Amino acid sequence: MNLQDFFDSIYGQITIVVVILILFGIILYSGKNKKPDTRALAVSALLVALAVILNQITLIHMPQGGSVTVFSMVPIVLCAYFFGVRRGLMAGMVVGLLSLVFHPYVIHPIQLLLDYPLAFGALALGGVIAGGKYGIIKGYIMGVACRYMCSVISGAVFFGAYAPEGFNAWTWSFWYNATYMGIEAAITVVILFIPAVRKAFEKLKFQLDNN
Repeated sequence: MNLQDFFDSIYGQITIVVVILILFGIILYSGKNKKPDTRALAVSALLVALAVILNQITLIHMPQGGSVTVFSMVPIVLCAYFFGVRRGLMAGMVVGLLSLVFHPYVIHPIQLLLDYPLAFGALALGGVIAGGKYGIIKGYIMGVACRYMCSVISGAVFFGAYAPEGFNAWTWSFWYNATYMGIEAAITVVILFIPAVRKAFEKLKFQLDNN
């Protein structure tokens, strides 16, 4: 049985569910005081669900994989913004694994990691700089850039054979992944620059930090 067949099988689905439950367990117990934080778990689960739903709403579908979705990368960046990079990373990996359930395409273990848990988990790295004025915007841009690099590496190493004439594997992967990810990121940043939207997220973060 190859990797694609495994993740299409019931055994593969069960394995993914078990890993997801472990990741949610880490979210529950990964606070500073190591005590269970049901609020962080509940909000993170809602953000994961929102990311999965938004990821299914496709505006533009690219011919070799990837698509422009409706703000699907925002929830994971918000999770890191609200609860820190560690919890955001776990939530992003859950989203990646759920994407593996819905749309599995696996040819190599490293490609699996780069295209699913690591790519979505990388969005949470934006939480490192998501503080201060325009923090959510800076964090979002950094998170998307980190996911973009995962996709570029995967595209060049594992799908470089599909590069059209005139491109090598790396230049094609840089360009191809920048098209759909850049469009979605640009639209999202415009929305995040709306003061009411940005202040709503800032207010929600304040409430989560102080309740």
